[in-house]
Amino acid sequence: MGDVLAGFQTVWEFDTDSVLIRFERGIRTPKLLQTLGERRVPFEALSAVELAPGKRGTVVLRAVPRPGADPLMDVADGQLKEAYDPYRLVLPAERETLAEYYAEEIRAALAPDADTPAETHLVTAPAPPMSFKAYDGKASFDGKEVAFRWFWTGASSAKWKVGDQRFRVDELSGVEWCSPESKGSAGSTPKEGAAKNGNGHLRLIERAHEDRPMGRADHDPAAVVFGMGYGMVHQSLPFAAAVLEAVRAGNPGQGAEGAPASAAHTAAHPAARRDPADIAERIRHLGELHIQGLLTDEEFSAKKAELLAEL
Repeated sequence: MGDVLAGFQTVWEFDTDSVLIRFERGIRTPKLLQTLGERRVPFEALSAVELAPGKRGTVVLRAVPRPGADPLMDVADGQLKEAYDPYRLVLPAERETLAEYYAEEIRAALAPDADTPAETHLVTAPAPPMSFKAYDGKASFDGKEVAFRWFWTGASSAKWKVGDQRFRVDELSGVEWCSPESKGSAGSTPKEGAAKNGNGHLRLIERAHEDRPMGRADHDPAAVVFGMGYGMVHQSLPFAAAVLEAVRAGNPGQGAEGAPASAAHTAAHPAARRDPADIAERIRHLGELHIQGLLTDEEFSAKKAELLAEL
């Protein structure tokens, strides 16, 4: 098409087989859209396009992604507010005729199997490395491995018992994201297992345990929980989408020499020395758990030895 359709905070630039959706930077543009910046969406990634009246003299043109085509929308699982939806274009009502023209152009370009789920991701997720602070720990992803490092101020004793966690992409089968802006709590639907001290979480689904019932996220070492100001949508959702894209890509978990990816990464990037003050604080916290009877003598000694070995 080669045309440009500009709306409020969003611009669609049409190509012969795709649309480039660009999000303007500014105080009125939601942070999630500013974080995404722009997204190239092939027409084959869409199942439909809709046009409907908006609020206060506007019309809304919305492209509907096929299930499985966009890792960001898959992991969001219908939890995004309208303003955060990257597939919405809000236009003045007087441009409704023009919007209908482009809607028909997109419909004519849809793939023959547009009404079926996509077999592979067709829209690219934000690229790693990425990290964000949750309520009970820091999550980081380098493209091959997800790491959770617990905060002593927020992590439960269950997480402190098992220590910081690392998960190779090839050990995972999926990602569960519960919006930090949800109203849910522990045991609620549709996202069960949310933590009592946060409204959402990011949970990694391990292949070895995917049939295991999911407990509370604040007790699950494969999850980080969100709280006020921690794990915000514009930080945690792109992170979750990047991990899901890597999982779906079928990472074989092999390094350059055929060794497991985690071993190759360790050889190429030896673990950095930890801050002694941080180690001392962690040992102090473990001692408190030991005194409270939450850690046995053996567990306390083992975890203390692990921390001292990092110095």
